[in-house]
Amino acid sequence: MGQTLAELEHQLDSLLHKKEKSELVASVGYGNNPAYGSPTPNYELPLVMKTFISPSLTYYHKSGFYGSVSGYYLFNAYQDPWYEWDFTAGYDYTKNDKLLTGISYTRYIFADSSDVPLSPINNELFAYFYYRQWWLEPGVSLDYGWGKTVTDGMRNGLKSRQTLQGHDFNVIAAVRHPFIFTGILSSKDAILLTPSFALTMGTANYFSNLKGFQYFTRSSKPSKVVRKPGAAIPKPFDISAKQITAFEPRALDLTVNVSYLFGKVSFSPSYTVFKTFNTGENGLLSYFTAKLSYSF
Repeated sequence: MGQTLAELEHQLDSLLHKKEKSELVASVGYGNNPAYGSPTPNYELPLVMKTFISPSLTYYHKSGFYGSVSGYYLFNAYQDPWYEWDFTAGYDYTKNDKLLTGISYTRYIFADSSDVPLSPINNELFAYFYYRQWWLEPGVSLDYGWGKTVTDGMRNGLKSRQTLQGHDFNVIAAVRHPFIFTGILSSKDAILLTPSFALTMGTANYFSNLKGFQYFTRSSKPSKVVRKPGAAIPKPFDISAKQITAFEPRALDLTVNVSYLFGKVSFSPSYTVFKTFNTGENGLLSYFTAKLSYSF
């Protein structure tokens, strides 16, 4: 989602000066998300990218603990435009000059009716580690998502209840280098430029990897119920689905995060170019996000 790893370790711990006070950060993000291109889900049509905005509120405690809540509003939506809410609690350790590490838990709440394809992955545990003693900073992130979703509906004139459950585990190996430029327009501003190169490896049961929604793909097309003419109408039925994939390389990506900080205001655009494996996609794909924040 553009600025990851707890907003790039809280803007590299405020440009590498250790935080000595707690603060509240209000932000609004902008980006694109895969969505259905018709008023009702149509598995024959490809997904399209629709613009969203994401207001959020995050409280950072000087001890390293933080909590945040984010909402997502989809433009040109056919269904509920507020398609997702995220609640996160985490901890970042940034007091060592040689390493950065952190862990977080996020609960995802998806709207029952929205343009965005549903995923049963509604819990995520995320941890990262970066060694920053070298010019090129190597890092590794671990991402585990799990959950289930239950949907009531009609199929072939019959009431149905569909249960999707699953889990995904991903390992992201990365290298990066932060460039810091101060005093651009005044003594109170700075630019943080952080290019990073990453390899994502893991399972793709639901292409969850919620920290990088660009790897999301349409779920498999539902099977049809066949009933012979004259046969008795069956009772309402339950549908359970579970998909298993192997642990394997999933994607390579190059991301450039740029943050312009001026006093308590920061503007953070991000651009990613990526190549997926074993998804049927050819060539390179890309996406753009941006976030505007104010610290209290």
